[in-house]
Amino acid sequence: MPDARPRLLYVTDLAYEARGRRYCDEDIRLTSRLRADFDLALCHPRDAAALMGAFDAVVVRNSGPVLAYRAAYDDFRERALREGVRVYNPLTGKADMAGKQYLLDLTAEGHPVIPTVDSAAGLDRLPPAERYVVKPKLGADSIGLRIVSADAAGDLAGLCDGTVLVQPHIDFAYEVSFYFVDHGFQYALHAPDPARRWELVPYEPTAEDLDFARGFVAWNGLEHGVQRVDACRAPGGELLLVELEDLNPYLSLDALPRERQGAFTTAFIASLHRFLAA
Repeated sequence: MPDARPRLLYVTDLAYEARGRRYCDEDIRLTSRLRADFDLALCHPRDAAALMGAFDAVVVRNSGPVLAYRAAYDDFRERALREGVRVYNPLTGKADMAGKQYLLDLTAEGHPVIPTVDSAAGLDRLPPAERYVVKPKLGADSIGLRIVSADAAGDLAGLCDGTVLVQPHIDFAYEVSFYFVDHGFQYALHAPDPARRWELVPYEPTAEDLDFARGFVAWNGLEHGVQRVDACRAPGGELLLVELEDLNPYLSLDALPRERQGAFTTAFIASLHRFLAA
């Protein structure tokens, strides 16, 4: 008898509506490839905790903002850690899966990140700007984001109640994202028009660009998983981190040529095999 194939519970919200994107299409295509190597079942993130015990691993993909199902996610996370359930990406990530605290930590450590504070006392540590971005620590997809003029400094201080982050508004040239499987770089995409940030095209990074992105992947310390390093090209020409997505990064595979899509999927499947064998 052949060895039993690994069983994966693939967590996705196929009905999630994102601006300008259809997350479900990406997961439908990915799972159609995964079935060649794994016994596979799909479920909504609210159902993952109840179902995960019957599988060899849980793969969290396009499951939507956790804010929409906070209690269910916290229960899933707590039970998975307690019961030793294999979760991909592993739940040890220090970036978005743990909230936005990492932006404060990276700022304090001097990494190339948009300067970030979370208190009125810290506002003096931000560089002068005409506008400031205020966003919830537990936010996602720009939910709750506000732009505050420098003329309303009193309002800005009043918003610093410990639940939000404050950053200078950067007039960047463009945004660029770097996609990794484990610690291996796969591809980069960028939005040439900042006003149309979801219209992505392939981007060929320089050696300096890759050093920048790899530094954050190394900082996060995940041995397995898919990560997306989001950055902006600041007015001075340098890259600054916007977000390090290590929970359920949308991959924008439809913006890639077919052969690059295939190369990513091959790397993703190989990573899952390594994860299961670890």
